[in-house]
Amino acid sequence: MKKLLISMLVVTGLVVVGCGGQKDKAVTGKKEDKVIKVASHIPSTVEVVELAGKNIEDGYKVELVQVNDNIQYNELLNAKEIDANFAQHEPFMQKFNEEKDGNLVVVQKIYNAKVGFYSKEYKDITDLPDGARIALPSDVSNEGRALAILDEAGLIELKEGVGFNGTIKDIVENPKKFEWISVDLLNLAEAYNEKDIAMVYNYPTYIAKIGLTPKDAILLEKKVDERFAISLVAREDNKDSDKIQALKKAMTSDEVRELLETKYSETLTPAF
Repeated sequence: MKKLLISMLVVTGLVVVGCGGQKDKAVTGKKEDKVIKVASHIPSTVEVVELAGKNIEDGYKVELVQVNDNIQYNELLNAKEIDANFAQHEPFMQKFNEEKDGNLVVVQKIYNAKVGFYSKEYKDITDLPDGARIALPSDVSNEGRALAILDEAGLIELKEGVGFNGTIKDIVENPKKFEWISVDLLNLAEAYNEKDIAMVYNYPTYIAKIGLTPKDAILLEKKVDERFAISLVAREDNKDSDKIQALKKAMTSDEVRELLETKYSETLTPAF
């Protein structure tokens, strides 16, 4: 009787393990593979992700991972905790790869933001006085873009050939002797209200926090470099996966284009 009881327990144990294995396989083979985790943070990018989730095909489900800074979305993606992010342009992503030994790649460019400079006190760039303090983004990629706009407008002259990759050290002519203030991108909107800052570079999403749009800018970017398009980003190891390709298709749908061309027409233009 004792031997029979032991045998029954062993068999029962095997059955439980077997069922558990089948359950795990079902979860990883179906449910998990159909969930696409995408990190985003500002209203326009979040809304695109949400709209893509409503229109995605092949049984996939888009799960929005909301973050509140310009660090988490790349850290999470690089650590394989999410599948993709939609929050940045290629130069910013490349800088992350260099600093963090990342393998992030652009899958699809989605839109170009209308960036420029804003001033609370001056209505025209010709009114800027000598020695005016100008706030620039503290990250290298956006600093270069801001300086390129000033160079294009003739307010400064950058070293020949640096293009959008210039830094303050690459300024060879600064006739009005502007003073440069380095500010984190997320804090530039607040810098607009500082009395001693004459002009601030910013993106429309951030400047909207204080009630401004690109129409209020005293200097807008004229020559758009497509590298700065806000893009869908994945990793080298999953960029060609079925789920990322399904997400790419959903984010370049007619519905997303219509959203960008109507609700956000003042602040951006589609890049697909």
